Amino acid sequence: MHNDLFFAARPEIALGLMALALLMIGVFRKDKSADLINSLSLLALGVAAFMVIFMSGEGKVSAFNGAFVTDGLARVMKALALFASALAIIMSVHFMKWEKMERFEYPVLIVLATLGMMTMISAAGLIALYLGLELQALALYVLAAMNRDSTRSAEAGLKYFVLGALSSGLLLYGASLVYGFAGTVSFAGIATAIKGGMHVGVTIGLVFILAGLAFKISSVPFHMWTPDVYEGAPTPVTAFFAAAPKIAAMAVIIRVLYEAFPAASDQWRQVLIFMSIASMALGAFAGIAQQNIKRLMAYSSIGHMGYVLIGLAAGGQMGLRGAIIYLVIYLVMTAGVFACIIAMRRDGRAIETIEDFSGLARHNKGLAFALAMLMFSLAGIPPLAGFFAKYFVLLAAIKAGMLTLAIIGVLASVVSAVYYLRIVKVMYFDEPRDAVSPMPMELKLIIALATIFVLGFAAWPGPVVTLAQSAIVAFL
Repeated sequence: MHNDLFFAARPEIALGLMALALLMIGVFRKDKSADLINSLSLLALGVAAFMVIFMSGEGKVSAFNGAFVTDGLARVMKALALFASALAIIMSVHFMKWEKMERFEYPVLIVLATLGMMTMISAAGLIALYLGLELQALALYVLAAMNRDSTRSAEAGLKYFVLGALSSGLLLYGASLVYGFAGTVSFAGIATAIKGGMHVGVTIGLVFILAGLAFKISSVPFHMWTPDVYEGAPTPVTAFFAAAPKIAAMAVIIRVLYEAFPAASDQWRQVLIFMSIASMALGAFAGIAQQNIKRLMAYSSIGHMGYVLIGLAAGGQMGLRGAIIYLVIYLVMTAGVFACIIAMRRDGRAIETIEDFSGLARHNKGLAFALAMLMFSLAGIPPLAGFFAKYFVLLAAIKAGMLTLAIIGVLASVVSAVYYLRIVKVMYFDEPRDAVSPMPMELKLIIALATIFVLGFAAWPGPVVTLAQSAIVAFL
C-alpha cells in the first residue's frame, strides 16, 4: 500500500477540473452551448472512467493522510457510477429539447454530482464521506427542480431539499458522536477504538449515520421522499436518481460497516435486516396501487434496495458479492425501463400513467417486447438477469443462516410481480391507444442493449460475477 498525495485521487481531480472548464464554456457560449456541453460532459465522464479503470494503481492506494482510499471496491463502484451518469446524460439529450428545457447547467450538475459520488465511494473517514455526500446532494437538489415551469418539479426539488437536509443533519450528528467517543474520524481508527467494546455513545452515533445513509438509498423508514421526487423530477433526472446515487450510497454503507464498525456487526446486522424486510414489503405492497409509472418505479427501487441489503446483512464474500452483482443488474434494468418511459410520447407529450401503455404491442412490437422483458426481469422471473440477482443474495442469506429473511424475500418478490406483470398485461391485452411517436437512435440503443443483457445474462454471467468478485476480494 503506497501513499501518494495525488495518485489515488487523480480521477476525481481531473473530473473536478473538467467540470469547472465546462461551466466556463457554458457561461461564455450562453444558450447555444447545450449540445456541446453534453458531448464534453460525456467525454469528461469517459476520461474519468478510463483513469479509474487503468490509472488508479493496483491494490490499496491511500491519499490525504489516509482520508481517501482507492481499492478494488472503489474502482468497481466508481466505474458503475460513471456509467450510470453517462447514461442519464445520453437519455436526456432529446428529452430536454422536447420539453424546452435545454440548459448547459444540466450535464455540468450531473458531472459535479458524480464527482461527489466518487469522493463518497473512496472516503476512508467521516469528514471525506460528508464532503462527498454534500457535493452530490446539492447538485441533486437542483436537478430535481430542473424544470422551472413545472410546479411538480419545483415541489420535488423542495421536498428533496428539506428531507435531504434533515438526513445530512442526522448523519453529521452521528459522525460527531462517533468522533466524540472514539476520538478519531478515520474508519481504521474507529475500528481500533471499538475493538475493546462499543461505548453506548458510539452505538447511538452509528444508528444516526445509518439513518442518514438509509435516506440516500431510500430504504424504509427513510423512503418518504422517493415517490414524490421521482414523479415530479424530469424523467431523465429520475433515471439518474434511481441508479447512480444508490450505487454510491451502497458502497459507502459497505465501507462504513465493514471498515469502521466490524466489531459492532451484531448490532448493525439487526438494523439492516429490519430495513431490508421493511423495504421489500413496502416496495411490494405499495406499488400495487400506483397509476403513475414513475411512482411505480420509485416503489420498485425501494423494494430492490431491500434485496441489496439482504446481501449486506448476510455479509462475508458471498453476501457482498451478491449485493454488487445485484447493483450491476439493477442499474442495467433501471436504465432500460427509463429509456422506454422517455421514448413513450404521444403528440409531443410525455406519457406517465400505466393506462397510456394500453395496446402498445399492436403499434410497436419491439418496444413492447423490450419493456416486457425488463419487467419480467425486475419481477425476478427465470431465466432473466433479475432472477439471478435475487438468487445470489438469497443464497448468501441462506448460507449465513438467515432462512426467514430469504423466505420473506421470495414472498415479497411474488407480491411485487403483480404490478410488473400488470404493465405487460396492459401492453398486450388492453385496447390500443394512438401510436407513440418514433424514438431517437440513442434510446433505441440503450433499450436494445439492456434487453440483450437481461436475456443473455444466464448464458454468460461470467463478466459480472468476476467484476463483483474482484471488488470484494481486495476489499475483504
